[in-house]
Amino acid sequence: MNPPEPERFRFPLVGIRTLLITLLLPGVILLLVIDSWNDYRTLAAITNEAYDSALLEPARVLESSIEFTPDGHLAVATPVYAQVILESKAGLRKYFRIEEIDPPLPEGAVQVPPAGRTVAGMPELPRPPTWPSTRGEPVFFNSVYRNDPVRVVAVLRDLHYRGQHRQVLVLVAESIGRRLQAETAARRQELLRDARMLGLVAILVWWGVAWSLRPLARLRNDIRARRPDDLTPLDASRVPSEVIPLVEAVNYHVARHRRVLDEQSQFLADASHQLRTPLAIMLTQAQYALREPDPKRAQEGLRAIVDQLGRTRRLTEQLLSLAHASQADPTPRQLLDLNEVARNVVLQYLPLSHEKQQDLGWAAACQHGTAQGNPAVPVVGSDVELHEALSNLVHNAIHYAPTGARITVSVARQGDRAEVSVSDNGPGIDAMARARAFARFDRLVPGRSPVSPGSGLGLSIARAYARRNDGDIELRDGEPNAQGGVGLAAVLWLPVADPVLVAPDPAANLA
Repeated sequence: MNPPEPERFRFPLVGIRTLLITLLLPGVILLLVIDSWNDYRTLAAITNEAYDSALLEPARVLESSIEFTPDGHLAVATPVYAQVILESKAGLRKYFRIEEIDPPLPEGAVQVPPAGRTVAGMPELPRPPTWPSTRGEPVFFNSVYRNDPVRVVAVLRDLHYRGQHRQVLVLVAESIGRRLQAETAARRQELLRDARMLGLVAILVWWGVAWSLRPLARLRNDIRARRPDDLTPLDASRVPSEVIPLVEAVNYHVARHRRVLDEQSQFLADASHQLRTPLAIMLTQAQYALREPDPKRAQEGLRAIVDQLGRTRRLTEQLLSLAHASQADPTPRQLLDLNEVARNVVLQYLPLSHEKQQDLGWAAACQHGTAQGNPAVPVVGSDVELHEALSNLVHNAIHYAPTGARITVSVARQGDRAEVSVSDNGPGIDAMARARAFARFDRLVPGRSPVSPGSGLGLSIARAYARRNDGDIELRDGEPNAQGGVGLAAVLWLPVADPVLVAPDPAANLA
């Protein structure tokens, strides 16, 4: 015995509103975060560039203020505006240093040389970690001077005077307090702006989803407000285009349900009428038999009651068969030989045809080119339902054909269809009235005149069972009759099955 298969894990279903918001908001938030981070980095780069440009200006002034004295030494002639630039202010402390590199380094040197002589400024001011590779190009770096975080710019310059070659390094530093304040203020503004934007986007997403789902809520309220017997179609013009296929599918289902209810109502009305009439007749016959003093006449009344009970029993059986054939429950199917089904039905109705002195015959389909044991006319269906469908066709032929009529049940293959034809040489049915013959409780003979015997359910039952097995019933011309016309041929057709592709049921006996 195989162990039971474990149940597959299923995620709980969530509402459309929750699903849309869950899908939209994280993506929007992620995009806003990325955009904010890019804006902050851009703003920080712009701020640093502005402060670095301001820091570079005094370095350029100091660089251009270095001169040779008459005795060949270096001196710094700082102009007044340079002194003003280098003055420290509240929150912005500035430091500088001019250092002579001795001996001068060649062009392209990258190794940081030992500290040289301080020409002017603070001797302890930090030197650059990376040596300027090009003369005059500034090098910016962060460092700490006297426990004060500073931003430093370094400029290397070569000086030539009367054959003398000197090299100086100009360093200017300032505290980064103002920079941090500017970046903090920018970050705060960015966060506030993003928070406002995020709140607005969340409100818009929520409102957009809610507004988009309003037609569904209105559709739900309309359905809930309906009466139980209200089966009118839903209005598809008031829902979004994506929901129209769903509404159309619901309308299709409602139409099918309404049609089933109409058929059931009509069936109940017709059935009640058909059963009420024989019951009333039997009651009248019973009362007549009770009042009749002559025993012989009373027995005639009792025999009439027995005959009426037989017809009522047949009508009740047909009503039950029609109710079963109208059910949507699937029935087990198997591989069948349509020859055998037709043969069994013919054998079943031979005694009834002999009572009416009718010639009931069977013509089987020939089996050409099939393997031994394969069915001649293979079909897939329910043995019981196909037997019942064909029984109704044969019973109808026996019932409506006159005494001495000829009835032939033949089986044939027509392309991809298997057909069982019940043909007779009786009065037949006019071609224009054959579609009406499938109506319930409608009994026709030539000329469309109603006839009292029978219930008019045989063809309805046969068609219902045929359609449950993917087939149908067709009415065609039958054999020529004595009146110069043609009888009726009721043809039951089904799709032909491939016995190689369809494995037969081992329990099915097709022999």
